[in-house]
Amino acid sequence: MKSENTDRICEVKFTVPFHDLDPMEVVWHGNYFKYFDITRDALFRKLGVDLYRVYTDTQHIFPIIRTSIKHVFPLRFRDEFVCRAKLTAVDYKIGVDFIIRLTEDNRVIAKGKSQQAAVKIPEMETLFKIPDPIRHALGFE
Repeated sequence: MKSENTDRICEVKFTVPFHDLDPMEVVWHGNYFKYFDITRDALFRKLGVDLYRVYTDTQHIFPIIRTSIKHVFPLRFRDEFVCRAKLTAVDYKIGVDFIIRLTEDNRVIAKGKSQQAAVKIPEMETLFKIPDPIRHALGFE
């Protein structure tokens, strides 16, 4: 059995607030990306990488260039859940996989992926490789 590198994984616990619901009383679909973003930031901080600081220090930004999500089961008001982020690639992009599970019974609620590219500003030049200091800090050679 292949073991998983837990250094590249982070989990954040949430409780669904009322203001995240849509008129059908389930979490509005756009809020799942908010949960992904909060968990991705926690993952980077766990690995010692503050992308905002990288921006201010080096003038590199890392915009999201692709996201996807599969909604399996709806979240409702006050549901407690865990969003898990796993760093999957740091080469020409930063890849992160996500899974959201209910705390109560571990049911899968949603799965998703994101990709980020490195862009040098103010030129807005997309780089073909994540800068080495970031790759090394995230545990990739």
